[in-house]
Amino acid sequence: MNMLKPPSPSDGSREDRIQSNPVRLGARLKLARQTRGLTLKALAQAAECSESLLSKIENGKASPSLPMLHRLVRALDSNIGWMFEETDGEEGVVFRAGTRPLIALDPLRRGEGISLERIIPYSAGHLLQCNIHHIDAGGQSAGPIQHVGEEVGYVLVGEIELMIGDKTFRLSAGDSFVFNSELAHWYRNVGAERASIFWVNTPPTF
Repeated sequence: MNMLKPPSPSDGSREDRIQSNPVRLGARLKLARQTRGLTLKALAQAAECSESLLSKIENGKASPSLPMLHRLVRALDSNIGWMFEETDGEEGVVFRAGTRPLIALDPLRRGEGISLERIIPYSAGHLLQCNIHHIDAGGQSAGPIQHVGEEVGYVLVGEIELMIGDKTFRLSAGDSFVFNSELAHWYRNVGAERASIFWVNTPPTF
């Protein structure tokens, strides 16, 4: 088994730094952290690094050492291979059925019985965020929440209640909606079967 030795003073600035696209790596780390409901502070503590350094890494302004990256992926229950996966050519434009990431949200921070099917993979270069929200019967989002932006959705299947501000709307397959994200909002599945919503928002929030 190969062991990584701590860098010696003669290693200089090399320190086993990850030579990769720092923006892509940072975006992947941020995506993994947010989908697990972790704050910068919580992940920094788990990875034994400073919060300011982790913020720079997520924003593509710094690169982690290999030992630090191992600590980060361990805390995120992820793997280094996914962090460096390339999506060039057709794969950067077309995302085939059955190959899109499916993210189960942390019930304590994002609601019960909800998973997101990524239509647009997370990237610092995208202005839009697009997912299919799958909500199990009885599931609901954590909320209400408010943030900067605008959102639009289309109910693919099922029945939901959408709460926007002080108004409640009951929607079923074929119905659509749009609202300012600064209004408090949340939703729940009020049908007997799983509901799915094609949901687009800008700027990306998770």
